[in-house]
Amino acid sequence: MRAFLEINLKAIANNIRAVKEKTSAEILAVVKADAYGHGLIPIAKCAIDSGASWLGVALLEEALTLRESGIKAPIIAWLTPPNSDFTAAITADIDLSIPSLKHLEVIVAAGKALGKKPRVHIEVDTGMTRGGLLGEWQEFLSAVKGAGVEVIGLWSHFARADEPGEISNERQLFEFENRLAELRSVGIHPKYLHIANSAAMLNNPESHKNIVRLGIAMYGLSPDIKTMGGSDSLDLEPAMTLKAEIHLIKRVNSGTSVGYGAIETTNRDTKLAIIMMGYSDGIPRNTSNKAGVFVAGSRAPIIGRVSMDQFVVDIGPDSEAQPGDIVEVFGALGYSIDEWATAAGTINYEIVTRIAARVSRIYL
Repeated sequence: MRAFLEINLKAIANNIRAVKEKTSAEILAVVKADAYGHGLIPIAKCAIDSGASWLGVALLEEALTLRESGIKAPIIAWLTPPNSDFTAAITADIDLSIPSLKHLEVIVAAGKALGKKPRVHIEVDTGMTRGGLLGEWQEFLSAVKGAGVEVIGLWSHFARADEPGEISNERQLFEFENRLAELRSVGIHPKYLHIANSAAMLNNPESHKNIVRLGIAMYGLSPDIKTMGGSDSLDLEPAMTLKAEIHLIKRVNSGTSVGYGAIETTNRDTKLAIIMMGYSDGIPRNTSNKAGVFVAGSRAPIIGRVSMDQFVVDIGPDSEAQPGDIVEVFGALGYSIDEWATAAGTINYEIVTRIAARVSRIYL
């Protein structure tokens, strides 16, 4: 097999169970973006079986796919523009986020056409300045009373939850409580309150409310290794291992240039292995030699630029690796996902979510 992901479902389950020991809130498993690259349906089913009560996605089509797979658990979709198929969503009992007056209008209209009250979570902007109600809030308060929706929840999102002790987190919680009080003052009492993401769940118990949205931590990765430490320090187990096949091995002399642009040259007589993955598979093109693969018992750093379908590693002059061998690109043995993120100048979220669909997923 040219390239494949091994997804450890036991790790997913263990991460959820570890989180459940740290909070009394219900767990909402975030499975957007194909479950952070791990596979939407298998991860969603694993999450529910392991104690999550809810599923959360960005896109409505993701929510509908979950329903079509037979999943009955509550699902919320929160990135649904006003021209979305709200009729299908309401029919499928999918909870919807309302971040604006316009969203309220079109969702109410869809519900009336069906003769069914939509279940909604009001999204308020408490400081992220991205999604959620902000300037329209007072007008929205007047409009939502008796609007024909069932307000299930109130929610928001932290901008800096991965920075423990950051004062803006307190301010956002304060604003969230204010919005809740104002809703209650007009007779609306949301049953569910959620603002905590993985980072807030791990370091800010005050934010837990009665639902926590478990995203990156469910997959065994730290929200920020610089401010919160790595997976081990957070008692998390990464669930994803990426492996690929060696296409070719060649001996080269010291001073040999490698790859497009000849940006790197060998600093010794050595062997190079050509790995059958590239940026079309999700390997970042700008990855430096701080990442590579684990092969024949050793780390082998990248040399030269990553190409569309392949990259080159320096396996050393004495390596016993052979063409056709399977190497670990990232995983428990060699380079970690966090090391790959550092080498590419990005974050672990991007490394796992960018692995292409043409890379097979194998579930362990």
